[in-house]
Amino acid sequence: MSLTPAIQNTIDTWLTPDYDAQTQQAIREMVVSGHTEALTDAFYRSLEFGTGGLRGIMGPGSNRMNRYTLGMATQGLCNYLIQSFPGQEIKVAIAHDSRNNSPEFAQIAAGIFSANGITVYLFDGLRPTPELSFAIRELGCQSGCVITASHNPKEYNGYKVYWNDGAQVVSPHDTNIIVEVNKIASVSEVKFEADPSKIIHIGADMDARYFARAKQLSIDPAAIQRQHDLNIVYTPIHGSGITLVPGLLREFGFTNVNVVQAQATPDGNFPTVQSPNPEEKSAMQLALDQAQATNADIVLATDPDADRVGVGVRNDAGEWVLLNGNQTAALLTYYLLSARHRAGHATPKDYIVYTIVTSEILGDIARQHQVKSYRTLTGFKYIAGLIRDLEGQETYIGGGEESYGFLIGDFVRDKDAVSACALVAEIAAVAKDQGRTLYQEMTQMYAHYGLYVEDLISLTKKGQRGAEEIQEMMASLRANPPVHIAGLKVVEIRDYKTGKIHDLATGQTTATGVESSNVLQFLTEDGSKISARPSGTEPKIKFYFSVKQPLKSTVDFDLAERLGREKIAAIIADMRLR
Repeated sequence: MSLTPAIQNTIDTWLTPDYDAQTQQAIREMVVSGHTEALTDAFYRSLEFGTGGLRGIMGPGSNRMNRYTLGMATQGLCNYLIQSFPGQEIKVAIAHDSRNNSPEFAQIAAGIFSANGITVYLFDGLRPTPELSFAIRELGCQSGCVITASHNPKEYNGYKVYWNDGAQVVSPHDTNIIVEVNKIASVSEVKFEADPSKIIHIGADMDARYFARAKQLSIDPAAIQRQHDLNIVYTPIHGSGITLVPGLLREFGFTNVNVVQAQATPDGNFPTVQSPNPEEKSAMQLALDQAQATNADIVLATDPDADRVGVGVRNDAGEWVLLNGNQTAALLTYYLLSARHRAGHATPKDYIVYTIVTSEILGDIARQHQVKSYRTLTGFKYIAGLIRDLEGQETYIGGGEESYGFLIGDFVRDKDAVSACALVAEIAAVAKDQGRTLYQEMTQMYAHYGLYVEDLISLTKKGQRGAEEIQEMMASLRANPPVHIAGLKVVEIRDYKTGKIHDLATGQTTATGVESSNVLQFLTEDGSKISARPSGTEPKIKFYFSVKQPLKSTVDFDLAERLGREKIAAIIADMRLR
């Protein structure tokens, strides 16, 4: 395999004095060793600044996450901010997680903002992403960024950009920033020389402000007081959650919080797990083992930047099981609405939000409590956008997505695993106060609304041909939509690309009510929902399955769940996805 002229030209550019000696030496070593495949991957393109920011493998090269790709992205953002807020003092907040190079990247970004005359509020150590979102609004910033690659493997790092409402950038700012970033033709255009007078360090004071707001989310502090010694096992999985989660649990009144010590120290190598993702049981195993050994009541976990929450519960057979994102979101919604109603806090303007691929039980719960619910496209920036649009008119209570993200209250504008941990613990305390476990609270909820069982399949299709296959799959589903799926009659088709919902029984067409996205959904006569969605960032197409099973009594939960799983297996087989 030989290098193309374009790749060689890019490598030659990186071997000039615009780049530091260490970077040049690393590239020369790759050249001398003949690692053409590695060189090609590192230099065949520029690391794309997408709608949310940057994310990539760390190392030298135009297609890698490093001080130069970060620098060019930050300079483009600076240029856009200066255009967008003429004549104003521009302020930004910066945070980082525990990943390798995250502190250095945060310092580099701070230096570039300051060199452009922008005031920077830089956290004095690692902090969760939701606190960065909170700080932007608290400090009146126009923008902000967090250095993180969320739950990706250790080789990755990234750069998420936020706007003045504390939410990740959305249209038109996302595309406008991309235009400015792409205008940076050379690293020589990046202002790396920091102005220390423009950099203000923040930390403990902002933690205290966050705690004060988050503590107000508690609905039943009396139950926590009675069950203050609820045995909680918590793991930050070597991430930033350690800075806030134990503290907020203490603020709520919990006195028996036990951190998994092997995973308590922030470490970008994530030495005890293959992937620092609370969605994977292997990442949760140490916490589950500790919970088993100490007879704990619940397990809580957060990913490296503490925006995703994992929950473990003990079932009626005494086995530890992990809740999926839909179950956690449903429990939180169920508790928020019912507890607010009992406490007399509910108002006619209350609403909840969930994404189009999240369990429909959230809508069922809202309807029963006479609370309005909204659906958004996949991604928390859409939930945050709705909060912004409805601010001052309606009252946001909570919102979630199937991918382990939930937000309670609107003082943060991104998914927040810190406050979610505290509220899940409160639900467990209230349940225990009434003689039930958190697992029993969940099964009781499903016995009331019917059992929803969910699953997800990701099909990887690499390369140009893979991208074409994904498009062909979506085109085929649109051209020849199924009339029956696994013997179930399809009654509704939602095409979010065209923005139309087709009722197959009446022939009526209505609008989806959200912006266009390449997602197809098929709803069957029994309430099942099948969603097809190509990934916007990876060579994958994802299929989401949600089936509903009758459940009249908690004693039938295991049987109903098994029947639900069998129904999903039949759907997957019928659609030939395995």
